[in-house]
Amino acid sequence: MAGCGSDRKEQGASSAGAESFATIHDALGRDVMLPKKPERIVVTSASFLEPLHEVGGDVVGRPDSKTKMPDYAKDKASVGKVYQIDVEKVLACEPDLVIVNKGMNEKLVGTLEDNGIKTVVLDMKSYEDVKDEVRAMAKITGETQKGEDLIASMDQQIADVKAKIPQDKHRVSIIHSTNQGLTVQLDGSIAGCTAKLLGWDNVAAGMTPLEKNPDAAPYSMETLVEQNPEVLFITSMGDINEAKAGMDKMMQENPAWQTIDAVKNGHVYYLPQDLFLLSPGIHYPEAVETMAKCLYPEAFKK
Repeated sequence: MAGCGSDRKEQGASSAGAESFATIHDALGRDVMLPKKPERIVVTSASFLEPLHEVGGDVVGRPDSKTKMPDYAKDKASVGKVYQIDVEKVLACEPDLVIVNKGMNEKLVGTLEDNGIKTVVLDMKSYEDVKDEVRAMAKITGETQKGEDLIASMDQQIADVKAKIPQDKHRVSIIHSTNQGLTVQLDGSIAGCTAKLLGWDNVAAGMTPLEKNPDAAPYSMETLVEQNPEVLFITSMGDINEAKAGMDKMMQENPAWQTIDAVKNGHVYYLPQDLFLLSPGIHYPEAVETMAKCLYPEAFKK
């Protein structure tokens, strides 16, 4: 694998003498001062690649990803898998800024800062996170107007989706299925945030979150029956067809499921992983449309 040091550009003298190029307030609550415009950026999440490019940025290093790899980044140097970023590979890129994914790679911050490399930690679960992320990246590239234009465009697309459907207050529940079992997604999850953007009520809002995951709560059949959601969304870690087969079997075998309105009326929907398992990033409007389409398919027919 070619190291990213090979395409090092000569840094112009234009930034010399500038006090500070930008200060970014990041997801760790730090104010990170950038003395000049970063010219060699490494990202630790492929989800950062698209928004960064939209606001005029480029990278010299990025993680491997099967799904979220825009064309411009395909030939850039790899710094390892998202969950196993290789610090040596990052350092080989000679970056002047590393954009780090909150909840996944913060442990890299200390090592990178010890090596004199600036880090900005960004979160991108909720739609508000994504907007903050776009604004931070636009500051990093010096293209703040591009950032505001991108946010305005996303806001408009979401408004357009909402305008197509009735403004009913649906009571929804979001179940997350993994090999370890089921959990209930709270408002801070991607699907929870998307339902909220549509103005729907998550029946699990206010439940006590899991210790290791503030965006999920323990699943209980008894509680679900009590909450009686009219719509049930399912997200899954593994193969979506396997998850569906497993859930269908469970719903048929346990009579308690048949007492829930969502199951009785056939309002059970499986959400695609590319938009609901990993952050949809600047594709949040697509996530909103996908969820709206489950209930109102007719509204989106051309």
